Amino acid sequence: MVNIKEDKKLNTLNHSCAHVLAQAIKRLYPDSLFWVGPVIESGFYYDIDIPSHMVTEEDLPIIEKEMKKIVKEDKLIKRKEISKEEALEIFKDNKYKVDLIENFPKEEVISTYQQGEFTDLCRGPHVKSTKLCKYFKLLKVSGAYFKGDSKNKMLQRIYGICFENEEDLKNHLKLLEEAKERDHRNLGKDLDIFMTDNLVGRGLPMFLPNGYIIWEELENYIKNKERKAGYQHVMTPCVGNVELYKTSGHFDHYQENMFPVMEVEGESFVLRPMNCPHHMMIYANKLHSYKELPIRIGEIAHDFRYEASGALKGIERARHFCQNDAHIFVTKEQIKDEFKRVVDLIFEVYKDFNITNYKCVLSLRDPNDKVKYYPDDDMWNQAENELRQVLKELKIDYKEEIGEAAFYGPKLDVNVTPAIGNPITLSTCQLDFCLPAKFDLKYVDSDGVKKTPVVLHRAILGSLDRFIAYILEETKGCLPTWLSPIQVNIIPVNVEKHQSYADKIYNLLNDLDIRVSLDVRDEKLGYKMRESQTKKIPFTLILGEEEIKNETISYRLHGKKDTITVSLDKFIKVITDTIKNKK
Repeated sequence: MVNIKEDKKLNTLNHSCAHVLAQAIKRLYPDSLFWVGPVIESGFYYDIDIPSHMVTEEDLPIIEKEMKKIVKEDKLIKRKEISKEEALEIFKDNKYKVDLIENFPKEEVISTYQQGEFTDLCRGPHVKSTKLCKYFKLLKVSGAYFKGDSKNKMLQRIYGICFENEEDLKNHLKLLEEAKERDHRNLGKDLDIFMTDNLVGRGLPMFLPNGYIIWEELENYIKNKERKAGYQHVMTPCVGNVELYKTSGHFDHYQENMFPVMEVEGESFVLRPMNCPHHMMIYANKLHSYKELPIRIGEIAHDFRYEASGALKGIERARHFCQNDAHIFVTKEQIKDEFKRVVDLIFEVYKDFNITNYKCVLSLRDPNDKVKYYPDDDMWNQAENELRQVLKELKIDYKEEIGEAAFYGPKLDVNVTPAIGNPITLSTCQLDFCLPAKFDLKYVDSDGVKKTPVVLHRAILGSLDRFIAYILEETKGCLPTWLSPIQVNIIPVNVEKHQSYADKIYNLLNDLDIRVSLDVRDEKLGYKMRESQTKKIPFTLILGEEEIKNETISYRLHGKKDTITVSLDKFIKVITDTIKNKK
């Protein structure tokens, strides 16, 4: 989808349309008070206080009708620069605008834009006339706290989008409809994968039985890959002493993203936001020889980060998630080979999931940021040059981004472009000279001298939660058979006559560890077939007289209309091969 904010023409057009929205609201609800109406990537919104009315989705067509009147009126949009005193006088009855004006810096040029009877405080720019805002659509309404502070009043936020022509608008609305169909939050609800409840807490998703099957399959998949690659898996606690994070530097550099400190019996603890400090302590548990390196420690680890409520998005971005995390302890001479092994593993996994639309980014520090990054220029220069050299030698196409590194070291991010939305980082590999020194980690080298190892922080699937969200949206919930919570659904044509054969097939498949369900409800066959398709079950078996007589299986694949009849042995080979080969 087009980024409205970055497109200069569409930015201006959407900014102007936000004023058309505000003018329509003022006509419909004269007591309305306006705060801000910025352009965002997906269009625009306006935050409004309407004491006399709570706007709902049903009101949007009414507001759109009034906006169309304003567009037809072809009102010129006129800019006027005014003094701070004039601004305060014009907007004296609007406490939200007064707050904005009073907080403007002294050098701020204050301007208003007028269209007909409506005047708004705005920097601009805007189009020349309201008639240019013809092709628009209001999308949704929600609540938003004034200044984003939950202590302040809840305002009404109305979202919209505007384009230069009808075709672009229609195409965008089609994309929005597809995005809605692919949204993992909707799929998660429809397919009983996960749930949230405010009584548990916002941003704390709970995986239902179907969802946990997917989660467990992914965990087994990646752990098997890692075991074959020489990783050893561990389990560490979800909390840690504050001193642990002070040693690592996370408490100084990452505290705002951590849950508050808990005081217990004179000790201070925090929910862990990442796992590297724990893994550093596991390495430090005993002295290692150079012959043991590289040491690869992996964990499917539960982590907690205090995300702002407005940033939460299902299981894609939550306050609790599970990372496919690992830390690899190497000598300096092993950096290149081990980094290559990580990159190879990333691309091997991407091949298994048919992930082809991705870009590699070398994330570097901003040398002018003395607060975010660990202050050691020599360490940073060495680490960045090491990664840059390795990427070039491996002939990996990448671009560099300043200011995106972790506080302790540069990293390779693999950003995947999903079917909907903006690119997301799935996989990462970070080079770290900093934390091993902070924890005084050592190994005995071939010359008998104790030396400090280098650490590679890496995640292949990223967090399992985000990866599941990505896969759901890519497949529209039509998961490959090996990942599907229910792989086979058996429907006897007539429950009384055909259930015995259906039970036999159910038990046979169940004994083969195939996830199978049996539908013996008192419902019509057509209804059961449609529901099986709605639940996106890969194989639906229809068993009747002919199947019993010939000891065959008739099945229909999800999304297909044709029914295939084969011998029982043939079907077992088809289903087991499909699962084994992850087709």
